[in-house]
Amino acid sequence: MRLTRRGRHEEAQTLITGAATSGFHLAVSGQVLREYLSVATRPTNSNGLGLEASYAVRNVERFSEFTIFLDEAESVAQQLRELRVSGKRIHDANIAATMLARHIRFLITEDGADFTQFGGIETLSIRQAVLLLRA
Repeated sequence: MRLTRRGRHEEAQTLITGAATSGFHLAVSGQVLREYLSVATRPTNSNGLGLEASYAVRNVERFSEFTIFLDEAESVAQQLRELRVSGKRIHDANIAATMLARHIRFLITEDGADFTQFGGIETLSIRQAVLLLRA
């Protein structure tokens, strides 16, 4: 199987391996893991990584070694309802709701513009997070 890497792969690895030793805590939610599995198993000609499902699942299992899992409890569902978002924006809103319900301020994403409408959340690119980690 040919492995496909995105442009920020090495920086992401630096972030994941360096966070714990620098006092940072990385977290993921079910939404983030579902989106990863969707992209990871989608064909490369459809903007995916083209991974076999078993390989993508192993990656998720490895992520759990370095991250805190944030479940989507009723407080998240209530926060999502309060955001009053509809359509395709629900996916991003669910990530924002998970963060807001848990008082998490920073989101590491390459799509920061997708989260500007959600007050109380600051976005960092992977590169920015790595620089912060090294500071």
